[in-house]
Amino acid sequence: MSNYFQGETVALSEMLAAREQRVALQHELLKKCANASLLSATMNIPGPVKNTPALEKTFITLVETVRKELKDFFIIETNYFSRKTGLEFLLLAEISPELLKRKMIEIEEKHPQGRLVDLDVLWLKDGKMQSISRQDLGFPARKCLICNKDAKVCGRARTHTIEEMQAKIASIIEDRKE
Repeated sequence: MSNYFQGETVALSEMLAAREQRVALQHELLKKCANASLLSATMNIPGPVKNTPALEKTFITLVETVRKELKDFFIIETNYFSRKTGLEFLLLAEISPELLKRKMIEIEEKHPQGRLVDLDVLWLKDGKMQSISRQDLGFPARKCLICNKDAKVCGRARTHTIEEMQAKIASIIEDRKE
């Protein structure tokens, strides 16, 4: 498990700056094509280390799955970033936000490591960025990796330790290798 989470540590200020940078790029991409939807894929990694070669290998596998799922749609642009603050993949495509989100929910639920990635769908409406949630489409909220309760509730309450979550993430990655 240890090599999954050994690497450069990231400060909160760096994470916040990376998020601001990502949002600016998302908006810039969406302005390129009024009818497009944007997929923003990131890994949900607890703790101060957000990117390691082992985590990137898993992320690349998930990105390849996304690309295969969207092979029949017109892809306008893609961007891939491997930064200290984490892994990011942005894909701008001519596909409705609802259909894109349904396809991404399927990956989140059916891919062996789908639970480790956030596949957010964005689009512009009246010049403002909008997002679509699982609940908007009638799906339940994402479940906690450890206890299967609502992931956001566990995250806010810090129900599980970073070490517990990292151990679970490592086991999900390792299960794939068997």
